[in-house]
Amino acid sequence: MEWLSLLSYPLFFLNLVGIYAVLVLGLNMQWGMTGQFNIGIAGFFAVGAYTSAILTTGPSDNWLGGFDLPFLAGIAGAVIVTIPIAWVIGRITARLRTDYLAIATIGIAEIIRLFFLNEGWLSNGTRGIPGIDAPFDVGNAGYLLIVAVFVAGTYLLVEIARRSPWGRVLRAIRDNEAATAAAGKDVARFRLEAFVVGSCIMALGGGLYAHFVGFISPEAFRPLYGTFLVWVMLIAGGSGNNRGALLGALVVWIIWSSTEVLADLMPTALIGSESAFRIFLIGVLLQIILVSRPQGLLPEKRPRMPGEGR
Repeated sequence: MEWLSLLSYPLFFLNLVGIYAVLVLGLNMQWGMTGQFNIGIAGFFAVGAYTSAILTTGPSDNWLGGFDLPFLAGIAGAVIVTIPIAWVIGRITARLRTDYLAIATIGIAEIIRLFFLNEGWLSNGTRGIPGIDAPFDVGNAGYLLIVAVFVAGTYLLVEIARRSPWGRVLRAIRDNEAATAAAGKDVARFRLEAFVVGSCIMALGGGLYAHFVGFISPEAFRPLYGTFLVWVMLIAGGSGNNRGALLGALVVWIIWSSTEVLADLMPTALIGSESAFRIFLIGVLLQIILVSRPQGLLPEKRPRMPGEGR
């Protein structure tokens, strides 16, 4: 029916917003709550997507598959496989801070992407893995409900974690690591736990993405889509605020989608590369937000101290 065709793009759009919202919540666990400058989001995004795809597809001579497990088993597998990978990476980078951690994590993410690119027996290389089915053949409308459930569940869990004593220690590490260590907290352990949890959430987003698009290849996990946009979403929405993370995913994806229309209207001779022009526009947006609202659209609320007025 015609009205269903009119809804196809909004449904597609909202599904991607939900998937990116999961990724941003994972980054907020690492950066917003703990201050870990992880630029390797795309690597965990890829691990989750490929793991779920391999576990749920049927037999193939081109990639490791044939497990034909259900959707939830694929999603669970994506998270479980990510735990030891994130733990090893977290241990390797445990002593790194700020830009050193950023350089290390983006390098590791590219190693993971190139691994999937070159190990054809596992991932079918550049040809990717097709035929990744959504559960129950629900279509975009039904899948949106599934994504919404995962977004709501992830938000609830990370919000509970943020309000818990564990979350308060993470924020203390972010604000003053030396004082937190002096208070007797095992800073290295807490940082590692936050890194693993955040990475598993990113892998969850990867699994949801694989079953939504039905096809994955290494091109989908380049830093632009798997890392840069996620960081812009968190900064725009409000680092440290889980509601800000959700808002940032929605706002930035609206703008990112709009830049495609604007780039199509501009003469090629003027803008050169379309993708470069879109990145330029997102960069301008980010600068405007940083100047006008340096803490994001929904800044993190400072905890009320005992004795303070309402």
